[in-house]
Amino acid sequence: MPEQLLEVDALNGYYGPSHVLQDVSFSMADEPVAVIGRNGMGKSTLCAALTGLLGSATGSVRFEGRELMGTPAYKIASAGIGFVPQGRRLFPSLTVEEHLRLVAGRGNGRRWTPARIYELFPRLADRKRNGAAQLSGGEQQMLAIARALLLNPKLLIMDEPSEGLAPAVVEDLLETIRGLHEEGTALLVVEQKLGVATALAERQLVMVAGRIAAETTAAELEADPEAQQRYLGVVATEGE
Repeated sequence: MPEQLLEVDALNGYYGPSHVLQDVSFSMADEPVAVIGRNGMGKSTLCAALTGLLGSATGSVRFEGRELMGTPAYKIASAGIGFVPQGRRLFPSLTVEEHLRLVAGRGNGRRWTPARIYELFPRLADRKRNGAAQLSGGEQQMLAIARALLLNPKLLIMDEPSEGLAPAVVEDLLETIRGLHEEGTALLVVEQKLGVATALAERQLVMVAGRIAAETTAAELEADPEAQQRYLGVVATEGE
């Protein structure tokens, strides 16, 4: 069995009196894993809990054997977990270059630098002096990924990376994300779009009502319309 990179055990998360995450447990090695489910199932709350951004959580989150529960978000990032949040959360008035400068040099090692980011995303190089608000949705997502990569993460958590993007842009994005894993970055991708989730990871964790309700594979889920309807409320058609 491969050595586990991330181990989550009996993770519970709360927003005030609302018990959102309910005894979530899973582990992953240096691999791509997708968490898939409908809206409102707790997927974004899971991301927040794993990255130290959820104010109230209990249980255990271990990364490379180190317990991270209760650790501030900036220390979790320094430990090697990068996060690309839903909605990108960029600073509208800061340029592409200013976003990268804010993060450059704070990560572990020198693997990712602004120069290498511009090689990965030539479009950002062309737009380096443009503010984030002037970028297209696809360019904003590139910048959000770039910001996370500059921390030189061993694990990259991505929350709804395809949200609001045109199909052609999504295809280019998928190719880039797959390339990141091929270069050695583990991926935990949260998605509600079956086609995106299965294109990025063979291992699929299905989230329902704050719990991991099932673990399956991309091949099994794509071949089972009944499971798609049960877990996602839709049946994927070719090209989705």
